[in-house]
Amino acid sequence: MRISRLFTDQPLEPGTEVTLDADSSRYATRVLRLRNGDAVVLFNGDGWDYAAELVVPKKDAVGIRVTARLPAVPESPLDLVLVQAVSRGERMDQSLQKATELGVAAVRPLWTERVEVRLDGARLDKRMAHWLGVLRAASAQSGRGRVPELHPPTDLASWLESPARGLRLALVPGADRALSALDPVGGPVSVLVGPEGGFSDAEWQACERAGVLGVSMGPRILRTETAGPAALAVLQSLFGDA
Repeated sequence: MRISRLFTDQPLEPGTEVTLDADSSRYATRVLRLRNGDAVVLFNGDGWDYAAELVVPKKDAVGIRVTARLPAVPESPLDLVLVQAVSRGERMDQSLQKATELGVAAVRPLWTERVEVRLDGARLDKRMAHWLGVLRAASAQSGRGRVPELHPPTDLASWLESPARGLRLALVPGADRALSALDPVGGPVSVLVGPEGGFSDAEWQACERAGVLGVSMGPRILRTETAGPAALAVLQSLFGDA
């Protein structure tokens, strides 16, 4: 029987007790149907799992006793960053979820000319909190002991002007270089994914001037929510987990 994993942002140590927040408590009691004495695994993003058991199964304030620290799923040796143009609703959620399952280390949402979603102030704060929840849930599901870092959204020009950490790639239909033909990668890799309408000509010219390498995954045009996870899967297979 699979043991449920739950995220908490609290420090965890064997022999201590923690109380889950209201949302996590309701999830534990109403969705997972956990009861007093049931075993669970907690994680807080520090790279470890923590064996635990329910001791106070209240619907809005579940108490859990931590019993042991355990090794979590190893992180990929490949430092992958998804630089994803913001897409609508479930498309963005799907990009973040699958990227997390595939071992991405960080995510940077991006504003580009053809992005259809514009957020600021309280709306942006709410969306960032939602995206962080998606990353945490995907980390829990996939067995990861760390949650990908979520950077604040930035515009394409600012990202291109920032110091590059390692290789910068972008999926470009018709690019001469195949992603699978890359030379061995040892350092960080940022994967740039455009919006539903793609990059404008001016944007792609700016990318090329900044040293972004255009690569192809074949003749078919991928949706924005497909492109990032597909590229990450190939990179992990070639240079990461495999």
